[in-house]
Amino acid sequence: MKKEKGLRSHEWFGKKDKMGFIYRSWMRNQGIPDHHFDGRPVIGICNTWSELTPCNAHFRDFAEVVKRGVYEAGGFPVEFPVTSLGETLLKPTAMLFRNLASMDVEESIRGNPIDGVVLMTGCDKTTPSLVMGAASVGLPTIVMPGGPMLNGKYKGEDIGSGTHVWKFHEDLKAGNITEEDFFHAESCMSRSQGHCMTMGTASTMACMVESLGLTLPGAAAIPAADSRKKVLAHMTGRRIVEMVKEDLTIEKILTREAFENSIKVNAAIGGSTNFIIHLTAIAGRIGVELDLSDFDDLGSKIPLLLNLMPSGKFLMEDFYYAGGLPVIIKQLKSHLHNDTITVNGKPIGENNKPAECYNNEVIATIDEPLIEEAGIAVLKGNLAENGAVIKPSAATPELMQHKGRAVVFEDIEDYNARVNDPDLDIDETCVMVLKNVGPKGYPGMPEVGNMGLPTKILKKGITDMVRISDGRMSGTAYGTVVLHVSPESAVGGTLGLVQNGDMIELDVEQRRLHLDISDGELAERRKNWKPIVLEESHRGYVGLYIKHVEQSNKGADMDFLKGKSGSVVKRDSH
Repeated sequence: MKKEKGLRSHEWFGKKDKMGFIYRSWMRNQGIPDHHFDGRPVIGICNTWSELTPCNAHFRDFAEVVKRGVYEAGGFPVEFPVTSLGETLLKPTAMLFRNLASMDVEESIRGNPIDGVVLMTGCDKTTPSLVMGAASVGLPTIVMPGGPMLNGKYKGEDIGSGTHVWKFHEDLKAGNITEEDFFHAESCMSRSQGHCMTMGTASTMACMVESLGLTLPGAAAIPAADSRKKVLAHMTGRRIVEMVKEDLTIEKILTREAFENSIKVNAAIGGSTNFIIHLTAIAGRIGVELDLSDFDDLGSKIPLLLNLMPSGKFLMEDFYYAGGLPVIIKQLKSHLHNDTITVNGKPIGENNKPAECYNNEVIATIDEPLIEEAGIAVLKGNLAENGAVIKPSAATPELMQHKGRAVVFEDIEDYNARVNDPDLDIDETCVMVLKNVGPKGYPGMPEVGNMGLPTKILKKGITDMVRISDGRMSGTAYGTVVLHVSPESAVGGTLGLVQNGDMIELDVEQRRLHLDISDGELAERRKNWKPIVLEESHRGYVGLYIKHVEQSNKGADMDFLKGKSGSVVKRDSH
């Protein structure tokens, strides 16, 4: 058995002693032939397939296509499952388990005879959790995004996943549609395999990994049902074998410049606010310094180029037909580090130089953008000492500077119990405040920040109000919603001290979020503040999470997961 320099799998399959016997013999019960152990790169296919993750339910088939590419390039593919996080079904929130999944990925890669890894990603948290785990090991890594669903179709209209859920629900509450209409729409929205076809978090994450250089060019927008997605899977399998031979590891791709590119691309596509938390967490694993202010400094002045729900009118299928993310990257060339290396070994600028736009209604030019400055804005003030975020492209312009009376909900149960009470003292000029939905307080920081408006407000024809919380919102959602307030309520942040009737000032242009009470009054309230005690805080993973999770401005990763474990495992198992 020959040893090829750099193949860590040789430490398993290349041994001629007892351990080599064990490692090879048990693999042979799957019908593995001799030559697979003879110096071929072993490629791990990290699969998040699950029928409980509908967005990723087609990954069984896709994994087989990836394997074909690996075999064709002379590699030895081995598929393995990891924790799959389905945003649509998992309670209390998939975000609670993102860090757990990343630990599963890290140790599954690190502890096994793998030379390079293909990450099969789709639903929201599967992308960051897999990249976080792989970054902590440091092997050659390539991402294979599963692709968005085809456009939803309802009564002759294109409808978008998530975005139209909120719209239809508000219409139902306001009496504008019937329950029959509401139930019919759900069968029209999700009509093919794939993840949300709006620019929700799943699509944002697919664009994130492409803009970071972790996918083959053009990967993000190809619909899951399009045969060209399988071609991409095949070529991804081929390419990872070459990456192992070239020793093109993940840290050579995830440079500070790559992160800066991704921030700017996210602004141009109107990407989800969740992007901030996930990119920050990935940076913490790979060792790149990334601060909340970077997202404002680098992205807030970038123009919006993509006309996609929830910030626009089209969907991911249209985006792909218009030319996909390569067109956006090419349009932004004067703003980007065009020499950053990607997984195909070429600079990102060179990869996207041939891109052409086939529909300027979907993808605008940088000279005539949809919005001049559209990136996520970072707010500071006495209500958010460590920062909060808002997505201007999804907000109401008239509400971007607003002062209103706080209507406070102490937690999600309080909100659910009172929001539709006809006697609730609220009007459209008020500011809705939701506490205790941050990383520790919920726990897990759920997507409830885009609080549905009270029924009596909706019946007046009002569709937006200023809303503030320490939670997140779905990338498919819209509205003048201030999110990720840090420090969160549950750890003593000022948000936890807000009372009904307090005046709150929002000024996005000045990046200001202010609670209009004196420092003395704040100090007095702080003396009487008591932390909530969660019954989940003493047991298992959730207890570990509550104890160690960092605040949203640091990516909501666990403090002990920062940095890398590396790929070396010194001890054998027998």
